[in-house]
Amino acid sequence: MLLDGDAWKARMQGFTREAWRLETLPVYRSPGEDGDIRDFLAGERLDPDTYSSAYTDGLRKLTAEGKSKGRVHVVTRPLTDYLRFEFMYYDVHSRAGDDIRILDVTDRPNPLEGAPDFWMFDRAEVVLMHYAEDGTQTSRELYDGDPAPYVEYQRIALSESVPFAAWVKVHG
Repeated sequence: MLLDGDAWKARMQGFTREAWRLETLPVYRSPGEDGDIRDFLAGERLDPDTYSSAYTDGLRKLTAEGKSKGRVHVVTRPLTDYLRFEFMYYDVHSRAGDDIRILDVTDRPNPLEGAPDFWMFDRAEVVLMHYAEDGTQTSRELYDGDPAPYVEYQRIALSESVPFAAWVKVHG
């Protein structure tokens, strides 16, 4: 079953304990970000000490409710312009409670080679994220099989990655 609109919003807001994401692409294209990416490449930056948005406010609310949201992004260096832009947001999102980790496979085999992009909710429900070659999202598909392989992807991703702030400290 494909998810969009209210069905997708219900998944993102309806979990009881944990929403977790595996990101494997070097570029995610969203037409709404084009101007922000241009501004970033022109030198504009967010102030992580003062930045606030509906997303960061929502993260703080989730944390206060005892819920967690996290992700692991698989990367290789040098980072794409898009990832450099996204990492600016990772900084403010991690400060707001998003458990963001980086799995850098620049100098080693990728332990998640072939794993798809996905969201997992409460380790029970998986939504596969489908993208075109340029990183444009084409669909979200509710997976109707056993979530065990995705729980295992999460276990590997968490054990092989480092917290975002620690990765940035080393690789800037």
